[in-house]
Amino acid sequence: MTILGIDPGTATTGFGVIKKHGNSWQVVDFGVISTNKTLTDAERLCIIADDLTALIKKHKPARIGVEKLFFATNQKTAITVAQARGIALLIAEQHKVPIHEFTPLQVKNRICGYGKADKKQIQFVVQQTFKLKKIPKPDDAADALAIALCTAVTRV
Repeated sequence: MTILGIDPGTATTGFGVIKKHGNSWQVVDFGVISTNKTLTDAERLCIIADDLTALIKKHKPARIGVEKLFFATNQKTAITVAQARGIALLIAEQHKVPIHEFTPLQVKNRICGYGKADKKQIQFVVQQTFKLKKIPKPDDAADALAIALCTAVTRV
C-alpha cells in the first residue's frame, strides 16, 4: 500500500510518499512543490494541481492524507493555505483516492503520543520510523511525511 501525505501551502506544498514493506513503512519520495510569488494565485494553484496530479499518477497512492487548516492568526496566509488545501482535496477526489484529513494536533498525537510535540520531536520520529540518515528537508517535506505516517497508522 502506498500513501501520499500533503502539507498544503501556496508558496510551498510539502509531499511525502511512503509504502508498506512487510511490517514497516519506507519512504519512497518526498519534497516540495514550490511556486513563484510573482505569479498570480490562479497560476500558483495550477502548478500545485499539475504537480499533485503527476505525483498521484506516478505513485498511485491507495490513500492521501492532507493537513487540515488549523490556524487563523494571519488571515491572508490562512486564505492562501486554504486555497492550496482545496486544490489538494480536489485533485485527490478527481483521482478517486480516499482522503484523510488531520489537524496538526491529531498528527502530533498519533505519531508522537503528545499533542504539544514540537517540530523537532515530529522530525525525530519521522527520521527514526523511516530509518533515515538525516531529518528530511525542507520542513514542509518532513511535515508531509508525518502526515503520511499519521494516515498509515490511522484505522479506516
